[in-house]
Amino acid sequence: MELAHSLLLNEEAYNQLGEVQKAEFIFEWLRYLEKLLLATSRNDVREKQKTLVEQLLSLLNSSPGPPTRKLLAKNLAILYSIGDTFSVHEAIDKCNDLIRSKDDSPSYLPTKLAAVVCLGSLYKKLGRILGNTFTDTVGNILKAMKSAESQGRYEIMLSLQNILNGLGAAAAPCHRDVYKAARSCLTDRSMAVRCAAAKCLLELQNEAIFMWSTDLDSVATLCFKSFEGSNYDVRISVSKLLGIILAKAVISKHPGTAASRQSIRRVSLEEVLELLGTGFLRGSSGFLRASGDMLKGTSSVSRDVRVGVTQAYVVFVSTLGGAWLEKNFAAFFSHILSLVSQSHPKATQTQIDAVCCRRCVSFILRTTIGGLLGEKAQLAAVKDICQAIWKLKKVMDAVMSDGNLETRLGSTDVAASQHMLVCALQELGNLIHNLGTTAAPLLQDSSTGLLDSILSVILHPSISVRLAAAWCLHCIAVALPSYLTPLLDRCLERLTGHKSSPEAVTGFSFAVAALLGAVKHCPLGIPHGKGKIIMTLAEDLLCSAAQNSRLSAQRTQAGWLLISALMTLGPAVVSHHLARVLLLWKCVFPASPKDLETEKSRGDSFTWQVTLEGRAGALCAIKSFVSHCGDLLTEEVIQRLLPPLPCAVDLLTQLSSILKMYGSPLKTPSVVYRQRLYELLILLPPETYEGNLCAILRELAADLTAPDIQVAASTFLLPPLCHQDDLLILSPLLRETDHRFIEEQLLLGNGVACGSLEYDPYSIYEKDVEGDSVPKPLPPALSVISSASKLFGVVCAHVGETQRLLILEQLLDSIKHTKGARQQVVQLHVVSSVSSFLKYVAGSKGCLGPEEMKRFALTLVTGALESPNPLLRCAAAESWARLAQVVDDGAFAAGLAQVSFDKLKSARDVVTRTGHSLALGSLHRYLGGISSSQHLNSCIAILYTLAQDSTSPDVQTWALHSLSLIIDSAGPLYYVHVEPTLSLIIMLLLNVPPTHAEVHQSLGRCLNALITTLGPELQGNSTSISTLRTSCLLGCAVMQDNPDCLVQAQAISCLQQLHMFAPRHVNLSSLVSCLCVNLCSPYLLLRRAVLACLRQLVQREAAEVSEHAVMLAKDSREELTPDANIREVGLEGALLILLDKETDERLCHDIKETLNYMLTSMAVEKLSLWLKLCKDVLAASADDFLVLHLADLIRMAFMAATDHSDQLRLSGLEMLLVVIRRFATVPEPEFPGHVILEQYQANVGAALRPAFTSETPPDVTAKACQVCSAWIASGVVSDLNDLRRVHQLLVSSLTKIQAGKEALSHLYNESASTMEILAVLKAWAEVYIIAVQRHKNHRQPLKTTTCLEDSIRNGSCSSDGLLDLVYADLGTLSRLWLAALQDFALLTLPSEFASQLPAEGGAFYTAETSENAKLHYYNSWALILHATALWLTSTGFVVADPDEGASNLSRPVTPTSMCQGSSSGATIKSPEDVYTDRFHLILGISVEFLCSLRSDATMESITACLHALQALLDVPWPRSKIGSDQDLGIELLNVLHRVILTRESPSIQLASLEVVRQIICAAQEHVKEKRRSAEVDDGAAEKETLPEFGEGKDTGGLVPGKSLVFATLELCVCILVRQLPELNPKLTGSPGVKATKPQILLEDGSRLVSAALVILSELPAVCSPEGSISILPTILYLTIGVLRETAVKLPGGQLSSTVAASLQALKGILSSPMARAEKSRTAWTDLLRSALTTILDCWDPVDETHQELDEVSLLTAITVFILSTSPEVTTIPCLQKRCIDKFKATLEIKDPVVQIKTYQLLHSIFQYPNPAVSYPYIYSLASCIMEKLQEIDKRKPENTAELQIFQEGIKVLETLVTVAEEHHRSQLVACLLPILISFLLDENSLGSATSIMRNLHDFALQNLMQIGPQYSSVFKSLVASSPALKARLEAAIKGNQESVKVKIPTSKYTKSPGKNSSIQLKTSFL
Repeated sequence: MELAHSLLLNEEAYNQLGEVQKAEFIFEWLRYLEKLLLATSRNDVREKQKTLVEQLLSLLNSSPGPPTRKLLAKNLAILYSIGDTFSVHEAIDKCNDLIRSKDDSPSYLPTKLAAVVCLGSLYKKLGRILGNTFTDTVGNILKAMKSAESQGRYEIMLSLQNILNGLGAAAAPCHRDVYKAARSCLTDRSMAVRCAAAKCLLELQNEAIFMWSTDLDSVATLCFKSFEGSNYDVRISVSKLLGIILAKAVISKHPGTAASRQSIRRVSLEEVLELLGTGFLRGSSGFLRASGDMLKGTSSVSRDVRVGVTQAYVVFVSTLGGAWLEKNFAAFFSHILSLVSQSHPKATQTQIDAVCCRRCVSFILRTTIGGLLGEKAQLAAVKDICQAIWKLKKVMDAVMSDGNLETRLGSTDVAASQHMLVCALQELGNLIHNLGTTAAPLLQDSSTGLLDSILSVILHPSISVRLAAAWCLHCIAVALPSYLTPLLDRCLERLTGHKSSPEAVTGFSFAVAALLGAVKHCPLGIPHGKGKIIMTLAEDLLCSAAQNSRLSAQRTQAGWLLISALMTLGPAVVSHHLARVLLLWKCVFPASPKDLETEKSRGDSFTWQVTLEGRAGALCAIKSFVSHCGDLLTEEVIQRLLPPLPCAVDLLTQLSSILKMYGSPLKTPSVVYRQRLYELLILLPPETYEGNLCAILRELAADLTAPDIQVAASTFLLPPLCHQDDLLILSPLLRETDHRFIEEQLLLGNGVACGSLEYDPYSIYEKDVEGDSVPKPLPPALSVISSASKLFGVVCAHVGETQRLLILEQLLDSIKHTKGARQQVVQLHVVSSVSSFLKYVAGSKGCLGPEEMKRFALTLVTGALESPNPLLRCAAAESWARLAQVVDDGAFAAGLAQVSFDKLKSARDVVTRTGHSLALGSLHRYLGGISSSQHLNSCIAILYTLAQDSTSPDVQTWALHSLSLIIDSAGPLYYVHVEPTLSLIIMLLLNVPPTHAEVHQSLGRCLNALITTLGPELQGNSTSISTLRTSCLLGCAVMQDNPDCLVQAQAISCLQQLHMFAPRHVNLSSLVSCLCVNLCSPYLLLRRAVLACLRQLVQREAAEVSEHAVMLAKDSREELTPDANIREVGLEGALLILLDKETDERLCHDIKETLNYMLTSMAVEKLSLWLKLCKDVLAASADDFLVLHLADLIRMAFMAATDHSDQLRLSGLEMLLVVIRRFATVPEPEFPGHVILEQYQANVGAALRPAFTSETPPDVTAKACQVCSAWIASGVVSDLNDLRRVHQLLVSSLTKIQAGKEALSHLYNESASTMEILAVLKAWAEVYIIAVQRHKNHRQPLKTTTCLEDSIRNGSCSSDGLLDLVYADLGTLSRLWLAALQDFALLTLPSEFASQLPAEGGAFYTAETSENAKLHYYNSWALILHATALWLTSTGFVVADPDEGASNLSRPVTPTSMCQGSSSGATIKSPEDVYTDRFHLILGISVEFLCSLRSDATMESITACLHALQALLDVPWPRSKIGSDQDLGIELLNVLHRVILTRESPSIQLASLEVVRQIICAAQEHVKEKRRSAEVDDGAAEKETLPEFGEGKDTGGLVPGKSLVFATLELCVCILVRQLPELNPKLTGSPGVKATKPQILLEDGSRLVSAALVILSELPAVCSPEGSISILPTILYLTIGVLRETAVKLPGGQLSSTVAASLQALKGILSSPMARAEKSRTAWTDLLRSALTTILDCWDPVDETHQELDEVSLLTAITVFILSTSPEVTTIPCLQKRCIDKFKATLEIKDPVVQIKTYQLLHSIFQYPNPAVSYPYIYSLASCIMEKLQEIDKRKPENTAELQIFQEGIKVLETLVTVAEEHHRSQLVACLLPILISFLLDENSLGSATSIMRNLHDFALQNLMQIGPQYSSVFKSLVASSPALKARLEAAIKGNQESVKVKIPTSKYTKSPGKNSSIQLKTSFL
């Protein structure tokens, strides 16, 4: 294929190829040429032009296929437009000659067609350059058309369209001729030709004024004729033509002179509407269809004409636009309604016609009003519709009140208004549903009287109107949930008050049922008590039904309807009424068969009507119960449901005889009864009615073959039984389209009604399957068949085999014994039932039964496979495969395949060939390649042959579809067939005429399946893969150019697959271009394909896709998608616009996903664009960092939060919350010390205020409370007065909720009140927590803030102020918080304690809504718990509340019982008891939550819970509770241990450790207190006999599970080993010291380890002496282990935080009183010596691997031992010697930092008061130190480090002097003084000395001044004995005095540098 990529055709390469490859080669060359010509310079093109033209024209004779001829023509036109045009006339003449040719052979046809296409393309591109040649050309083409077949006519029409497009007004001379030709083609028998003619005429009308003026009527009539017998594509094309021409007629300003203007008639809007109305009502007047519907009088207009005209209405209005519609709304609306008025009786003469016409009218209204008008215009439209309803209501009232007129006349007038009212009400409902809460002002506007108008027509005599009004109320309730309860109340009130009016009973019961159906769409629900009212009313209606025969039927229906609708409220409501419902259910049926017989003999026609109505209603109620309350279907309930069932089935068997007795009035009720029973049985498990299976089966068989069923409604029966993929090959109407709502009526056929609400009022409370539109139940006669066929599958699978065989035989016979149309009906029903049976058996893995069954099933399915009904063949193919699946036998499956092979080989008719080819595909789909490659090969061979049968496009379509199934199911087995299959697909794509779109669609499915089979291999570079990939891309290119939208959709999904597997090889630019062009296609499936592909592309390459889209939009002269302005708003904006228009759920989901992917990957680069887009969207109501757009963000949040739409308000508040949380700490760059959000205080306040008004729904108020608390807690506002604004909102809501659950809104379910109350309490809790924290921080001295501004920013001004603000309401809050916590505690009890819950519920929830309320408690309890704990802590559990005595905690401190005095009779509790209860409440909730953490538990909840425990244990009283109850402490520790194990978050683990520390403190306090009291009690004298307190008692044993210390050790080990696994001997492999490299932990890890060490060091104090001995080895091992593992050398001699913590812990352990206690001293001494040995061993590793340990850390540890233990530990010679050696060795280390630290540590050891400890060190190390100092003395210090070493050394010597005995002191002083004097400088040297020498001089002089006076005698004798020393000293003193006199600025030198660089530990360990 690379050889095809050249400017001239490579003829050499071309001639070497086979036929198929030649076609492929040519196409590839032409594709390449098109791109190349546009990129080549004009001169280069002209050079090669002659040859190129010859090559292109020669291709005309090579029979080019449709795609090739199109490309050929395009290239020829481009070539002439770029190059010279001198030879173009020759080219045109050649084409004309080819067309004139007399050769009519099929082989010559492609050449003629190519010539036609070339002419079109040339004229389109070159236009007027071609001068007057066009008259000849057009004449020639039109002449050729007379003898052309359909393909020719198709291409000629498209070619004429192009010629007209190119020539524009210049083509005027030919307009009439073209018009005449196109007229005949518009009613052509070929649908493709009709579409082409419509396109041609659409082009023509741009210039041919006569089409929309003088000839307007005839154009309209022509279009109406074109709709006759049309398909979907024709209706789309022709309605577009008609709509645009009519729109043009209305708005055009006619050009020309005054004279010509007079000849053109003006057309008014009324005339145009009248014209369309005529088409709608009378069709193509006088044009009779072959079926002669008009002659029979069944229908005046065929449905396809009516649907076509409907679409034309929509195009007409859409073309004129939204502004035009807004202006002319009244005229348009009244015209559309008049289409179903009684002035046109033909439109509504039968119910079927009326329903279909109403559908069309609703579609027009929905698409225009809903799709074109903006929000304001829609609100105005609602008012207009309301007025129309009032007018119609007045007409009806006049008729009803005029008693003189005959009833007949009255009923006609009533009928006149009914259909108009139904359409008006449905559109009103839809409009309000879409407007949502934005429509609220309309409902409040009394002048409109919206609700009154709807409620008034609920009493209309027509049941359709009553149902439509009820549905309208449903829509209002869903849109405005706050109206749900008031509407329900009004309807219930009227229903109760007008029980004696039949219209009121049915109308208001419909309304109540519809409103109950709305509850599931309203999250806030309705008050629980409504259920009881409705149940009581329903019972009353049922009981009073018999009292008045005029009302019996209505009351019975109303009663059961209310009960059925009540069931949709779910188990929480129904459980309270179930017993009454079951009793009614039991009573409605006779108790025994005998009673049923008695009934039969007794009743009359009317009583049976009522009885059947009642029983059908009861069945419906139970069905509703089973489907909506599955949780209540316990074994017991099922047993109570069952008894009436046998009787219900008995009645079913008796129905036919009852019908004979009482005649036709019972016909409909009996059908409805059957249907209800079947629907219920389908839902129930078959075991529940196994005793009646045979009787039911017989009835089903009779129903399915009943003699009186006339209509074969395959289109609703069969699709569920066919595979969804197979439906694609059938009628396009079965697919999803935007016009499905009206196209459905064509699908069902003329004799069948569309679904409509009046056919089954019980569906009014069910959710419609297809979204939010009105439920559309089919007529009972049809739906009973549907239910029967479904139930047959279930029942047949459960009866005995004999019975099954018998019934199947009976069904087969019934087909044989009928004839003609009747036979088709029976066959259809039987096949659908058997398909249903096979599907059920296959799904439940059942078995078919005896051999005979297979034979019967096979006969039946084979017959259906050869049925003329394609849908039946499709279902049969599915059953064929299901049969093989059920039998599950390879031989049987092979036999089935063989049957199909034989049939396909011998049969020549289309029906057999299509049926059996699909059967083969289905077999493979269910059995996967039939496990034999031999069959696979045979299958493929046969299907290849069928796919090439060009005589029958149907056979090709089905065969190729089947092939796609086989490719899919064969998987890798198919690999060998990929190449030939791909060649076949390409060959067919290049040759099948575009008029056979269905063949191309199947080819697309095959190509898609092949690409999936090849998968990632498509990325390969081998020649074979490369060829396959090129072929795939070529196939996609052909399909992209196909005129059929669904083929284009296939092309897009193929390219999507290719992009997934081989992204480098897909041209993104051209793919994005194709997607953008089709973004607003009129075909839903194409738009879905576009969005699915876009969604995939933007996941990988969002930025590139976006850039390509904008570039393409800018490059193209016309807007890519006129409806979505990509050029202006980019692809992102276009998608947002689309989101506004689209109604398809799947499509909207894909748009949202695509936008999300684009946003996440490009938000930073294109932030301004995104913000602008969002702002524009809201308004219809720079540098790219978000903070720079903060003003925009706040403004958007404000606009949304204050909107009418509740959903938008919630989004706005959520956005405000995110902004506050993200930007609270961002500083304001222009005003240091302030944050950026401060300037938006007013906006935040204004956005929140409306959410606290009384009419705001609870969910909005709840969200606003969250924002309030976040704003206050954020610390943005420091000024108390500013804070008060938002604080005041919380105060108002607190006042509102104080009345408790009783006083809140009764509009919603009680759980909504719970949500609001808890949201308020949670918000207050958050504010209180923050206030307390700030108060704490403020009390701690502020270290750094000196400037006033800083202190303000740190909240020092507002910290106490905020607490004061809260304090005012704290009394109320604390009581409410406690009540909420008690509620929560009750609700979290396990279900077995349900009986203990209060019967009336808790403080804030009612018992009935407890399930719903739980969720709200789960969302808020944690912060409330934390706040309550803080409040209790602040009172210290000491201050008694004045009301405390009265509050009894067993009943929560509810707001209602809050102020009751002791007179309430409650037992008065002591404050101690009250505190204990509260303590256990908080502890209980915390432990319950923490011990069973769910995966969805939030970090916020866990942290709040731990902080609550911390707060609780901060004060002594709760600590004493924990300390005195060891089991409680252990339980808490175990729970915390689990939290640490299951939650990785360091903050949670640290918080847990803090609680552990507090528990240990509590235990210590308890032990101390017991010891103290024991000493006081027993007196000091008998101390020896005191009992041992603390863990371990006298034995020292710690029992796991019973020991607090053991539990703590477990927990600390867990923390330590997680951070330092080397501490675990099991991991390191030895219990001893393992040489590993020390490590520095991350900050979080260090903090955790430090916290654990603090806890460990506290443990000995909790033990008895014996107990402390047990735990000491572990504690020492861990503490020293941490030291060893983390003793890393750090710069500057710092200690790591973990080493510091371990040293601190060591100090704590070593100084423990237990080390000196009598009973434990010996053991402690031994253990401490071992510990010291371990530390010393760290220094002397077995191998040389431990070099990295920090000597300073180890030396400090040794020093801690020496100074903190009793002398006997460290003074034993072996240990003491090793310690001294370590100090000696360290003094030898060259590192100055180590030396300095060593001197400091020795300094502290030498000072130790006990000589036994310090003297050995002095003896051993003093001389060594002296030598070191003398050494420095000799060579003088050179840097600060040496200076510091010297200074520290001198300090040590000075210490020696002070601790030495008197007689040694003089010797030491004598050693020290010369060294000091040697560093003194005289006055001359002082000036020139270095800073170090000067510092040394100052230091020496200072020390001499101190030592001289102290030891004056030694000093004097020394100075006297050495004149040199004396002279030096004098000179130095003199020089010093001089320097002071001259005021040398020495101050900076006198300050010792040692202060800055000395290593100071943060904590003093020594």
